[in-house]
Amino acid sequence: MPRVSVLMPVRNGSAYLGAAIESVLTQSFTDFEFLILDDGSTDDSLSVLHSYARRDPRIRLTSRENRGLTATLNELLDNARGEFIARIDADDIAAPERLTRQVDFLQAQPQVLCVGGAFDLIDDAGRFLTTLYPPTSDDEIQRQLLRGHCAINHPTIMARLRPILAVGAYQCDLVEDHDLWLRLGERGQLANLSEVLLRYRVHSASLSQQAGMRQRTAGRAVCERAWQRRNLTDAVYEGGAHWRPGTDRASRYEFMLRYGWWAWNSRERVTAQLYGTRAIRARPLGVEGWKLLLVSLLKPFDARMAQPSRG
Repeated sequence: MPRVSVLMPVRNGSAYLGAAIESVLTQSFTDFEFLILDDGSTDDSLSVLHSYARRDPRIRLTSRENRGLTATLNELLDNARGEFIARIDADDIAAPERLTRQVDFLQAQPQVLCVGGAFDLIDDAGRFLTTLYPPTSDDEIQRQLLRGHCAINHPTIMARLRPILAVGAYQCDLVEDHDLWLRLGERGQLANLSEVLLRYRVHSASLSQQAGMRQRTAGRAVCERAWQRRNLTDAVYEGGAHWRPGTDRASRYEFMLRYGWWAWNSRERVTAQLYGTRAIRARPLGVEGWKLLLVSLLKPFDARMAQPSRG
């Protein structure tokens, strides 16, 4: 039996699928099976998947009609044979040492049921924006989860398969990961590694961007159920902040600015200029968009404040 089962759900992911698959197949850790389930894609995803499955016997490919993400993830879990399961999405890129680092950590920390890690944010064209470092201690992760912040990034995780099945696997659409971490956290500890494990892509076709208010409403509901299970009477819900831009002009303007300043602070001048221009297009009279563009065009980097470029 393989030590690790890598799970990848696919739904119309052909634009980024090759890079995601390659990042798994070239891992330094090799004792894994790669379970891929095509959830009724209508683009070229299935032909891409078949071409890779013919090349590498570690890939176990399934395709069927569309049933949704939660059902797809549970079907992947049902077919997994590894002691550990690792998740990746069809538009993300795993770091070469990712599986090695997480297997080593879980072997050394038997009380930890699930471990994620830091991740680079990239845009739809693969341009680097910033690196996000989630909390690493169980206490802080659990505190944030109970307040509505998803403190473990789903595509970065490796977890023990048996405890996931014991708590009922994935159950809630839109916030299936947040709900699962809350239930796992009642059985054992959660953790994040402080090193970057993944390049996480943000783009307008993503589920989180499209789901909007429904996702935030579902997030509050899973937190309230966790408060009841844990007999918490003074818990406060802080979730609900937008993770990606919506379709309205104000939201696009806000996120173009955010992505642009992230890029600037990461010494990505050209990317900062691009997002300054996009912010101006979203709101031509907005002062902050013009400020971002002018700074990215004219201001030298502050060597003391800027982060090193990740290309």
